[in-house]
Amino acid sequence: MNNIVVVYKSKYGSTKRYAQWIAEETKADSFESSEIEIKKLMEYDTIIYGGGLYASGIGGISILTKNFEALKDKKIIVFTVGLASTDRKEVFVPIIEKNFPKEIRDNISFYHLRGGIDYKKLGIIDKTMMAMLKIIISKKNSNELTDDDRELLVTYGAKVDFTDKNTITPLLLELQN
Repeated sequence: MNNIVVVYKSKYGSTKRYAQWIAEETKADSFESSEIEIKKLMEYDTIIYGGGLYASGIGGISILTKNFEALKDKKIIVFTVGLASTDRKEVFVPIIEKNFPKEIRDNISFYHLRGGIDYKKLGIIDKTMMAMLKIIISKKNSNELTDDDRELLVTYGAKVDFTDKNTITPLLLELQN
């Protein structure tokens, strides 16, 4: 593998956990996004960026989007971390389209990984958003509920952790090829 850096923005810890696993497996340098500047990123051949999903935004992703012109010759991989099941890839298409213009997303590989949640550690805004989401889901007819909807209703208010080191394997295989 070539000269690799893993950069991440993690609010509650799941993204950081994945970033650490990827950095360990690839022997890459690792930085929280607020700790690295574009000048330092230019030293690497491959940039792996991880960000949590929040209201269909990707935490800290502007470090790539605002600097893409300088980074466009690098290999760039983005992984997102959220609560939703990663089985249905079509769920993530609008998120990627919202966060990246076509000319940027055509030059990036994307992976979606599952995180976790501890309602007791959520900030007030995130608690409010989750409560609103629960209300919206609760109003659906039972035959309209997705598996993710049902899972949220069952686990609401609890601590759940869906992180799984094995799910980084496809990303690691891409780096080896």
